[in-house]
Amino acid sequence: MVKFILKRLFYGFLVLLGVIVVVFLLFNVLPGDPARLMLGQRADQASIDAINRDLGRDRPLSVQFMMYLNDLSPVSIHNKSDKTHYLYLSPEKYSSWVQLCPLPDSKVVVLKFPYLRRSYISKRKVSDIIIETIPETAALAFSSIIFGSALGILLGIFSALKKNSWFDKSALVFAIFGMSLPSFFIGLIIAWLFGYVLRDYTGLNNVGSLFTTDDYGDEHMTLKNIILPTVTLGLRPLAIIIQLTRSSLLEVLSQDYIRTATAKGLSFYKVVFKHALKNALNPVVTAISGWFAGLMAGAVFVEIIFGWKGIGNEVVEALSRNDLPVVMGATLIFTLIFVFINIAVDIIYGVLDPRVRVQ
Repeated sequence: MVKFILKRLFYGFLVLLGVIVVVFLLFNVLPGDPARLMLGQRADQASIDAINRDLGRDRPLSVQFMMYLNDLSPVSIHNKSDKTHYLYLSPEKYSSWVQLCPLPDSKVVVLKFPYLRRSYISKRKVSDIIIETIPETAALAFSSIIFGSALGILLGIFSALKKNSWFDKSALVFAIFGMSLPSFFIGLIIAWLFGYVLRDYTGLNNVGSLFTTDDYGDEHMTLKNIILPTVTLGLRPLAIIIQLTRSSLLEVLSQDYIRTATAKGLSFYKVVFKHALKNALNPVVTAISGWFAGLMAGAVFVEIIFGWKGIGNEVVEALSRNDLPVVMGATLIFTLIFVFINIAVDIIYGVLDPRVRVQ
């Protein structure tokens, strides 16, 4: 089991490293001068050169990549005394760190929080921006996957038990529409219909975030603002989970051990919910875990439509202003979420089913 876990961690590390390389190369070949974006078009050349030295853009691309890896790694090597060294342990970059061991030439190995650079526009640390916005996206993704999973499993069970009935056919039609229509189109319809046309009846807003500020400057949690974006973002996983639960349950119900349990006199609902459903939900759990990671990264259009102050909205604004560090940092965070969830699911499957560890 330990070998299985280490192998999955190693594969996840390779995926993360590959994304880091691609992101670094992609954003370092794009045109534009970050120093001018930070200082404005009227900046003098001396200030521009100082910013480029701080970013390492005056050095070869290979050195820039090593600096980037050193900034991202929680355990890294730095120079404590030479401020001109490209590995200098700057207090402006690394606000908190712990020295692990000293090295020759005034270098030390430190344990620190990864440094994702600073925004070109706001000058804030990218890590601070992500920490501020990702809880809103996580809340939206979590509520959407709960909505889609609970309702999808329930409708899938009834569709399987009522096979070929009007309910089953209606659920399948709904599932097809849910998978076919893009989220941004559904979001516009839902925001217009329930947040504008029927606002007097629903009491819902077509624009709003989880936390709102009143006229006195106090921040309050407004839970009703999460309803419409949750439904919008959860419709596609809902549609897929309905079909997946239905097909998986029908397949399990045709197995020999289900017929044996029925022949022994067990009640129909005990056979379904205690024996069949337990085995039928394995592929559903896999789909749910994958969809949760996808919703974290794919809520961009929904956040824009409903004015949701999440990381997706922040990434779109950063792209429009060519604020590359924010985009790079958000991309790495999304990748880390995907890798972590996939590793966690693999480990859980390895614990529950020994055949997975052999494969």
